[in-house]
Amino acid sequence: MSNVPPPPAQPPIGGPPLPPPPGPPVPPPGPPVPPPGGYAPQAPLSPSDQRLWATLIHIGGIIFGFLPPLIGYLVLKDRGEFIQEHTKTALNFQLTILIAYIVGSILSIVLIGVFILIAAWVIDIIFSIIAALAANKGELYTYPKWCAIQFVK
Repeated sequence: MSNVPPPPAQPPIGGPPLPPPPGPPVPPPGPPVPPPGGYAPQAPLSPSDQRLWATLIHIGGIIFGFLPPLIGYLVLKDRGEFIQEHTKTALNFQLTILIAYIVGSILSIVLIGVFILIAAWVIDIIFSIIAALAANKGELYTYPKWCAIQFVK
């Protein structure tokens, strides 16, 4: 039995290796190709998720100013009509409050700025809570025209 030659697909033991198969070399598989145009579109949020995010964005505006509405608008605006309207409304309101804070800070030199800062702070808290409650109920909310300039339409 020791006189049986090895199968033809294997090189003989101790002999030279077999030549590569004919044809071009096959490259290793690479990472998956992204869809044309960048990232795949995100699925719309469920109504309860939209209400949750809208509520958090309004409450986040009290603590962090215009950043939560801005981030929410940029990230979530294409995930549902309800969340788009709330983030846009909250962003407009928080940018208006930011302007009031800047004006109040500048006018603090003349003492009237302190009253502007306090009024802007109270308005921010009251209307953001009202908007958050409306968002949590699933209702659209629009801030009063006198305290929200329409920057984002």
